[in-house]
Amino acid sequence: MRSSLAAIVALVAVSGCTAQAVDSHGRTPSAAAKTGRSATPDDDRPGSSTPSAAAKVLWSHGDKGTDVRRVQARLHQVAWLIPAPTGTYDSPTVAAVKGFQGKRGLPRTGEMDAVTWQRLRRMTHDPADWELYPYGGQPVAKPDPRCMTGRVLCVSKKSRTLRWMIDGRTVSSMDVRFGSQYTPTREGVFNVYFKSRHHVSTIYHTPMPYAMFFSGGQAVHYSADFAARGYYGASHGCVNVRDEGKVSALFAQVRDGDKVVIYW
Repeated sequence: MRSSLAAIVALVAVSGCTAQAVDSHGRTPSAAAKTGRSATPDDDRPGSSTPSAAAKVLWSHGDKGTDVRRVQARLHQVAWLIPAPTGTYDSPTVAAVKGFQGKRGLPRTGEMDAVTWQRLRRMTHDPADWELYPYGGQPVAKPDPRCMTGRVLCVSKKSRTLRWMIDGRTVSSMDVRFGSQYTPTREGVFNVYFKSRHHVSTIYHTPMPYAMFFSGGQAVHYSADFAARGYYGASHGCVNVRDEGKVSALFAQVRDGDKVVIYW
């Protein structure tokens, strides 16, 4: 028993995750700079592909909704809009559109017309849910089939969400983020083998509160950096939780041996 405990402590002693700056795809700045963007299919809003409707205004100041959020996320991808998407076509969005239009010789109206939209689409990709909601609040992913029995931390990389499930029933859900391109969070089926309420990484010397270790030095834990910067940062492989209240309640319920499923 003592030798097993010593092995666990030794393993945890060399573990640790801390925050690092990345872009919204989990890439470090140097990697993002080397990665080109490619156009991807998007919606076929009326007038977005026909010359006769080229001047039609699609969105303008005061408009609200998911479509506006997508416009803002794409403007963020090309670094014209720095604030996170809000879903409201506000003054910063108008300024960003004007800048984008002026750079390309288009009329600087600040309105997202069909011509401007076509140019923006060609330069960007269709935003994922977590790009639309960089500080959380995105829809929770459908559970993986492996999550439907037993006590499971069901973690979706695609939606960046975690479900705490017991026998197929969702007890709670929360926003999470993962490691970067060079320090990826492992995917697969694991088990919680060690819990540490006030853990501090011995590698990075940063707090890892409510740590629930499931694979080597990788753990589910609260991240103050995630709470502050959202998805504009990343861990070194751990599953970061944004909401301290939710992860505190989760920590109190999870037991050693509970299953962890991490999937795309």
